Amino acid sequence: MANQIISKSAEPSFIERLDIVSNKDQSKTVSITGGTIRLMYYESILQDTIKATVTFADSGNAIDKKTVLEGLPLVGQEKVYVKFKDNNDQQINLTLYVNKVTPLSDDTTKSMVQLDLVSKEFIMNEKVRLNTRFDGKISDHIKKILSDANYINTQKKLDIEETSNTYNFIGNNKKPYYAMNWLSKKAVPQLPGADGSTAGYFFFETSEGFKFKSIDSLLSQEKKKSITFNQSPDSRGDNIPAGYDVKALEYSKDNRVDVKEKLKMGAFSTRTILFDPFNCYYEVIAPNAKEKEKDLKLGGKELPVLNPEFNKEGKNKDFSRTTYMLIDKGSLPSGDTSQQISKSKEQNFDPKKILNQSIMRYNQLFSAKSTVTIPGDFSLHAGDVVLIDAKQLAEADEEINKEYGGLYIIADLCHYISTKETYTKLNLVRDSFGRIGNHTSGKIPL
Repeated sequence: MANQIISKSAEPSFIERLDIVSNKDQSKTVSITGGTIRLMYYESILQDTIKATVTFADSGNAIDKKTVLEGLPLVGQEKVYVKFKDNNDQQINLTLYVNKVTPLSDDTTKSMVQLDLVSKEFIMNEKVRLNTRFDGKISDHIKKILSDANYINTQKKLDIEETSNTYNFIGNNKKPYYAMNWLSKKAVPQLPGADGSTAGYFFFETSEGFKFKSIDSLLSQEKKKSITFNQSPDSRGDNIPAGYDVKALEYSKDNRVDVKEKLKMGAFSTRTILFDPFNCYYEVIAPNAKEKEKDLKLGGKELPVLNPEFNKEGKNKDFSRTTYMLIDKGSLPSGDTSQQISKSKEQNFDPKKILNQSIMRYNQLFSAKSTVTIPGDFSLHAGDVVLIDAKQLAEADEEINKEYGGLYIIADLCHYISTKETYTKLNLVRDSFGRIGNHTSGKIPL
């Protein structure tokens, strides 16, 4: 069990470094640590880059007897060294770059400035285009785009989950981040039962580096922390129940199943119409989430159970969204001329097993949402799994809510540091309802 995060962790934490380097003269560096009023740091599985916003008082005489804005001068793309840690000595150490400068107030004695900071790769993405052919596994394409000197050329750690399927494509002058998110929807994980049942990855960045992870592998992780919520204070750890790591300061839950929107997006039943223009082959298939549920890695016990009154009987009759696809045969086969000829009838992309499976998984994942605020804990990252338990409102044998409690993925988080307090806010999501797992053991039962 990790050290407990107690209420003391919400007290002001330590910003060790906030140094800005001038673009014009890189020997010029100014520290804004002393003038920082607020720092907010963000990660998300739906975001290509880590982000931070820093608000500081620019009171003059910071550099060359001028303000930071005038003395550097501060215009954008400046390198910023950022280092901060929470009250449990969990540290985040980054090099970010100024994406936007916003003066918030200005008078003759001082001014307030907000900086929007992003990673180097996020800015580099705007200056790079993919203009070559890519052959092989999708996971290999992601590694190449991120690490190749001709593209993003990152030196950060890569955590790339291998895909089971290959996909050949030409860059067509696409931006790297656009291409990687486009490829994410076509990727199938190397997990038992995944072929034909599930698809879809997330590409995102945390302070630990870049990650390319399938939805099902994210849901298969061991939990990072166990969180409990009730109305009593934690009394500096004395009132945290055994087996839990932290008591939430705020907690809210939300059922995100908007029936019309989920049906419109094809979260539970879709139809695919396939056509092969070379031989006029035509096929209609209608994969259904409930039929594939046993092969999915779920965060809860089961997918939402909808009213059977609305089910339509008959083969390929029960669907709420239709996608149309030309069968991709013979395009961009790999190898020499003779190998390409022998592969001319092979499919480059198999929509029957991938297309609507990824559509369903993306839309299922955000079925249940919880929002939690805890004392600052910088060990947590987007994509981690945590367990949340809250007291049952109605009188029942169980003290905890067995429907909404349990395991969730951190969809996004914000670490908030000010001169008065330090908090971590988590938006948690999962694809299903019903509590599985427990607060003392981390492994999700398969």
